[in-house]
Amino acid sequence: MLLVTANQIQDIDKQTIESFGIPGLVLMENAGRGAFDFLIKKVKHITQKKVAVIAGRGNNGGDGFVIARYLMEKDIPVTTFLLSTQKKVVGDAKVNMDLLQKLCDRSNTCSIVEIADADTFKELKSRILHHDLFIDAILGTGLNSDVRGFFKDAIDLINSSQGFVFSVDIPSGLHSDTGQPLGIAVRADATATFAFAKAGHLLYPGNSYTGDLEIIDIGIPKFIAQKKNIKLSLIEKKDIAACFIPRDFQSHKGSFGHLLVIAGSTGKTGAAALCTNAAMRCGTGLVTLGVAKSLNKSIEPQVIEPMTHPLSEKEKGFLSDNCFDEIQTLLKGKQALALGPGLGTEKRTKRLVHKLIEKSDVPLIIDADAINCIAKNVTILKKKKVPAILTPHPGEMARLCDMTTLDIQADRTGIASQFAKTHDVILILKGAQTVVSLTDGRSFICPTGNPGMASGGMGDVLTGMIAGLCAQGFSLEDASLAGVYIHGMCADILLKDMGAFGFVATDMIQMIPKAIHHYLL
Repeated sequence: MLLVTANQIQDIDKQTIESFGIPGLVLMENAGRGAFDFLIKKVKHITQKKVAVIAGRGNNGGDGFVIARYLMEKDIPVTTFLLSTQKKVVGDAKVNMDLLQKLCDRSNTCSIVEIADADTFKELKSRILHHDLFIDAILGTGLNSDVRGFFKDAIDLINSSQGFVFSVDIPSGLHSDTGQPLGIAVRADATATFAFAKAGHLLYPGNSYTGDLEIIDIGIPKFIAQKKNIKLSLIEKKDIAACFIPRDFQSHKGSFGHLLVIAGSTGKTGAAALCTNAAMRCGTGLVTLGVAKSLNKSIEPQVIEPMTHPLSEKEKGFLSDNCFDEIQTLLKGKQALALGPGLGTEKRTKRLVHKLIEKSDVPLIIDADAINCIAKNVTILKKKKVPAILTPHPGEMARLCDMTTLDIQADRTGIASQFAKTHDVILILKGAQTVVSLTDGRSFICPTGNPGMASGGMGDVLTGMIAGLCAQGFSLEDASLAGVYIHGMCADILLKDMGAFGFVATDMIQMIPKAIHHYLL
C-alpha cells in the first residue's frame, strides 16, 4: 500500500485533472459519494441522527457539501456549518455549495449556516453541539501550520462532543506527512481518505486521531501515481508471506544458516539470551553466542539450543578489543553477525564494536549498546565492508543524530530515511508503527504491534529475529521487513490471548513459530 505526502497527492490530483482530463468536479463527486457510502456502513441507525457538517471554504469543505447532499437525499436531517461566508468559497467547492444550497431551499431537513467570525461561532456553539453526528470537512491535507482562530475553537468543540465524528480525507489539524497535530486536531472515530492513505494516518500519534480508515477510489489512474516514484509504503501481510516457502523434506540444520551473536555483559545476560533464543525460534539452523568468559556458566542455562563460546576478557563481565581476533575466527562459516544486546558501553567495548563494524565480512545487525558505542562516531559506518542493519529505539536514534527524542518522534520517516541514505544502512526505527528505511530512499511503516510491547527485552527479540532471517539467506531488506512485521504480529496474537498487560519478551519468542506457520505459510 503506497502512502503519499501532501505534495504528492496535490501533484497527482493536478495531473489527473490537467493531463488526463478528469474534471475536478468528478473527483470531488466521487470522493463525497465514496465517503458517504463508508459513513453509512460505519454509523448504525443513521437515519435517526441529526448531522452537522463542519466545512471549510476549500476543497475539503467541497467534499463535505457533497456528503451533505447525499445525506439530504436520504431524508437525514443535516446542517452544514460553513466556517466562512459563501462569497469566499470558489472553484469546485462553490459549485457543490451552490447545488447544496438550491436543494436546501426546497427542503426543511437541510440548511447552510455561515460562520464568518469568532463571535458568530460563539453564538452558535450550543446549536452546533445539538447534533448526534459530526462530519469534519474543515481542513485537508495541505495544512502545514498550527490551526488558529475560531477554526481551532471549532475543532475543540467537535472533540468535546459526545457524538460520532467522521473526518473527510484527514482529521482537520493533523499533519498529513508526520501524523503530528498542528496545535490541535480532530479526534475522529472514522476517516474516509481519497485515492491513497497518507503517512499521517498511520504514524503515531496520527493513527489515534484517524480512527477507522477507509481508502476511497475516486478514479485516479494508477499509472499517474506509479510515475511519481512514491517512496513510502505500508508493510503488507501478502508481501511478508511471499518471503516464506515450505521447507524441503531433506533439509537439515546446515540448510538454514549459522548466526553469530556477540552480546551480554554483567547484569545484562538476559538481553543476550533473548536475542539468541529468538534467532532459533525464527528458524535459524545454528546460533552461537559469544559472551565474556566469566558469564558463560550463568548464561548457558538460559540458552539451551544455541551454542555458547566463552571469549577472553580484560575486565570481568565485559568484552573488549582483546578478543577481536577470537571473534574473527568465530565468524568463519557464519552468515550474519548480531552485535549489541546487553553488550555494555565500556571504553574497550566501544573499541571492539568499532573494529567489528570496520572488519566484519558478514552482514551486520547492530542494536542496543552497539548503537550507543558508535553514537559519538557514526562515521565508522562508512568504513564497513558489508551491508548493515541498525535497529535503534527513539532514544538511541536521538543519540545517533545528536537530537532530542521529541525531534525524532516529530518526523520519524523523514529522519530515518535521511540517516539510511547518508550512512548506507537499513535503519529500523522502533516504536509505535516501526519505520524501516532502505538505502535507496524507500521507507515502510509496520502496521502490526500494540502497547503490550512496552516492556524490556522486546528489542532484543527483534534483533535476534532479523539476524536469524539474514543467516537463513533472506536479503537484508526482506529480513528487516519480515522481522518487524512478525515481531508485531506475535504481540498481536498475545494481545488476543492475554491482553495488553503483562506479556513479556519470552512470551513473544514462543509465538514466533505460530505466527509464521498459521498466519503466513
